[in-house]
Amino acid sequence: MTDLRQQLQGLWLPLVTPFRDGRLDERSLRQLTRHYATEEARSVDGFILGATSGEGMTLKPAELERLVAIVREELAAHRRSIPIVLGLSGADTARLKESLDETADWPIDGYLIASPYYLRPSQRGLLAHFEALADHAAWPIVLYNIPYRTGVNLTNQTLLRLAEHPNIVGLKDCSASREQSVALLRDKPDHFRVLTGEDAHTHEALSDGADGAILLSAHIETATFAAIQTELKRGNADAASARWQDVAELTRLLFAEPSPAPAKYWLWRCGLIDSPEVRLPMVEIGSELATSLDREIARRMKVAA
Repeated sequence: MTDLRQQLQGLWLPLVTPFRDGRLDERSLRQLTRHYATEEARSVDGFILGATSGEGMTLKPAELERLVAIVREELAAHRRSIPIVLGLSGADTARLKESLDETADWPIDGYLIASPYYLRPSQRGLLAHFEALADHAAWPIVLYNIPYRTGVNLTNQTLLRLAEHPNIVGLKDCSASREQSVALLRDKPDHFRVLTGEDAHTHEALSDGADGAILLSAHIETATFAAIQTELKRGNADAASARWQDVAELTRLLFAEPSPAPAKYWLWRCGLIDSPEVRLPMVEIGSELATSLDREIARRMKVAA
């Protein structure tokens, strides 16, 4: 395990969960992990497992545990110490505390926990919720603010209060408000890391000073997404912009239908997973988007050749 507060920066991959005939596809999962642990070794700084992109809400507890075990096994086999953060979600604080207990001895480095959905608690309720979880958790917590999915926004005032907790180390920021994000980056303590989770706005978030990014789109052109931040850190704004222009359209295509179905189709077509299968209520992509993705895959393969 690693020191998550120090590792929470750079490019993190919210790994998709491969399925085949309704089951966790362990062969594809191992292949996928090996790919990002070896071929993309210098690009990926951490994995998120079982969160939105990993269809975590459709995974049974035993499947989630197996998912973590396989990824850790593959990383160990290739002598990679990439940190693993486990996605958890729910609207019941007590049940989430039980989930923290159930996963306390898993080989992970922390948790990514979204705001409680549907109930739309007050800011005082959100503060009490996350403080209770942070007090209880065996591993550090990364907050996940995504109000367009949960129905409630973690305000900067609340986030700054939570940043004071010793077991809350950072934020996946999907607030969809650049104004809020910039203000948080300005006011946050140095030890609290903010990573953008908005694929289509990656360049602007990193330019504004985000510590990194958690990007589904980085399953494809992984090194390019990593290079955007590297060039910005070096002061090469033009080079970063050029890198971004190479993948900006990709972020649109991969979210043209509900994620992660488009990314799974792409990975399947490229041979990294054995099926583009998703679990209901998600469905596989339609024929029109499939044609667009096939065209973009062919174009990129031709450029790479």
